[in-house]
Amino acid sequence: MTVTTNDRGQQNLFAKEPQMYVSQTDAERYGYESYAERAEKLNGRTAMVGFVAAVVSYAFSGSVFFFGAFGF
Repeated sequence: MTVTTNDRGQQNLFAKEPQMYVSQTDAERYGYESYAERAEKLNGRTAMVGFVAAVVSYAFSGSVFFFGAFGF
């Protein structure tokens, strides 16, 4: 039986638990990503869709905003 001591000086007489570890390849393979990473990807994708919509709108109608529906 091992005795471990934490940073506050408290002793633990139970078995030491292993730390959780997920390798970078497993994280990429199974999609472990933080909320911020998912949000940043979504923001980038919606910006790309908006840019393409603006280019298509300008190409067909000469107006960037909703095919000229509001006179812009």
